[in-house]
Amino acid sequence: MRQHRVIIDCDPGVDDAVMLSLAFAARDALDIAGITTVAGNVGTALTTRNACLIRDIASRPEIPVFAGCVRPLRRASVEAGHFHGESGLGSLPIAAPRSAAESSHAIDFIVSTLLDAEPASVTLVATGPLTNLAVALGREPEIRRGLREIALMGGARNEGGNITASAEYNIYADPDAAAAVFGSGCTVVAFGLDATHQVRATPERVAAIRAIGSPPALAVAELLAFSNALPANGPSAQGSPLHDPCPIAWLLRPELFRLQPCHVDVETGSPLTLGHTAVEFRAVAGRPQNVLWATGADGAGVFRLLGETLAADAARADSIAHRAL
Repeated sequence: MRQHRVIIDCDPGVDDAVMLSLAFAARDALDIAGITTVAGNVGTALTTRNACLIRDIASRPEIPVFAGCVRPLRRASVEAGHFHGESGLGSLPIAAPRSAAESSHAIDFIVSTLLDAEPASVTLVATGPLTNLAVALGREPEIRRGLREIALMGGARNEGGNITASAEYNIYADPDAAAAVFGSGCTVVAFGLDATHQVRATPERVAAIRAIGSPPALAVAELLAFSNALPANGPSAQGSPLHDPCPIAWLLRPELFRLQPCHVDVETGSPLTLGHTAVEFRAVAGRPQNVLWATGADGAGVFRLLGETLAADAARADSIAHRAL
């Protein structure tokens, strides 16, 4: 398996925490340069602390965490604590992280890392509002040279929205940033609700992950069980959608997703449809198809990948512990 060098930009958040758990466990496949955090599901102070907590649970202290933007580009913050709990991590027990985030800002880290990177060598995985990335691209457009692609969770077409009738939360929370990123000329692979609603945390799938028994697997199971218990995600038998792990799952097993080239515009002016992603599959002159839009996902396959990756990492940890005896 080819190792992907990645920067992960996120706003943990229940499903961001599951995404980080998958990424941290995929040690042989992902070379994680760093984690950057942004205001989104909860404020930046909490998203940063939560990223550090998941890093502790995964025993990946070598991966740096950088705090980023504390508000959208031009609008008031729109948090989603009603979906993620007061802490952002649902019912997961909260403790002080063993180590704090780095002192430098996420934007500085993104810019310096991409400027120093080989051409088209880094995938930026974004699973929250796109504020950090928009600011970084605006400050230093040359960072596009180091980007292989931007793999993001955000947007909706056929499924409609989950924060308004037509807008998905990550895009709605900072539509101006999303418009800048989609219009940047970078290659974007977008996993919106059309695909993520096909990846469901059924009780049977959650139980299988819990049975792995490792600290990361138990944390993932607790996070998914919390999400399944929310009335908005019911009925519980179908399971809540697993949004943010999809870009990581695609990097690990691209065959699990169906992608279609398109052009995407983001609505930034209408109070009614703010954050709507207008996905144009038709080839239209002057509108480059620089976005790959996920139209489908193998939900069972994504959960097999999640379970297998967590189990393999648990076996690795057990092996190291036995050798140390």
